[in-house]
Amino acid sequence: MKIYEAADIRRAVGIGDLVEPVARAFAEHSRGLGETAISVLTPAGEDGDVHVKSAWLPGRPVIIVKVASWFAARSPAGTGFVAVLDGERGDLLAVLRDEHHLGDMRTAAAGALATRLLARQDARTLAVLGTGVQAGLQVLAAVAERPLEAVVIWGRREEAAHTLRAALAERIPQVSVTVAARPDLAVRDADVIVTATASREPVLRGSWLRPGQHVTAVGADDPGKAELDPDCFARADLLVVDSRAEAPRFAGDLIGAVSAGAVAADGCVEIGDLVLGRLPGRQSPAQITVAKFVGLGVQDLAAAELTLTRLEAR
Repeated sequence: MKIYEAADIRRAVGIGDLVEPVARAFAEHSRGLGETAISVLTPAGEDGDVHVKSAWLPGRPVIIVKVASWFAARSPAGTGFVAVLDGERGDLLAVLRDEHHLGDMRTAAAGALATRLLARQDARTLAVLGTGVQAGLQVLAAVAERPLEAVVIWGRREEAAHTLRAALAERIPQVSVTVAARPDLAVRDADVIVTATASREPVLRGSWLRPGQHVTAVGADDPGKAELDPDCFARADLLVVDSRAEAPRFAGDLIGAVSAGAVAADGCVEIGDLVLGRLPGRQSPAQITVAKFVGLGVQDLAAAELTLTRLEAR
């Protein structure tokens, strides 16, 4: 059994490496193959949680169990590891002590896929609500899929928003990056909207949306969190999730929208079905599309499999 550390894992895999593997994993999940399970623990309430995700898919050489934690008392707040098991014997092959890197990368890869399948081809402006690591990664993921010219950031802490602005301006100098004073001002002229927060209350309201916008929401991944208000779901012409079985159970804002009658529990489609071509994505420039992701173990499986292959090759 081998243990690989975060520094080596970061060098091995980035967002672009995982978009196609994650797309294939979503497709296999939507075909009903394998199993993926989610368990969420909240030992510190709003200030700390632990997500345990596992998955196997037929024909894959490995099985994974991922443990990812987020605690406000820790800096950086997120950490974790992926246990990689032999797909035929169940033996422990490796532990990837990735400190949340693979989780961050595969989530950003899912965001890139959502932008590819759902955002308008002529999208030029993106608004991101959130200032953490994932907020920045989602911007980079979207820039790789659409010729964006402007990014507008809003965060509950203005200082953090300006820090992210400076970091993105250095990474994507061809794109104008600014900070908005309010979330409604940030999204007003955006073609693509990303929410990547740990908020317990909605940060995006459906009344702010206009025809043609696409929303990728990745932050509210347990029942206690909420980024979108029920009206966001009600206004969506197309609501896409990573799993029709898991998203209505774990996405706090989707749970609230179903309870409020804004959307039916089965009123969504899986992104894997779009990848497979079973269902169409955006069908007109005027549609409002929403992608609501909670994160699946099959994404972690795809990320771990590629990472382990590359690390062993080195």
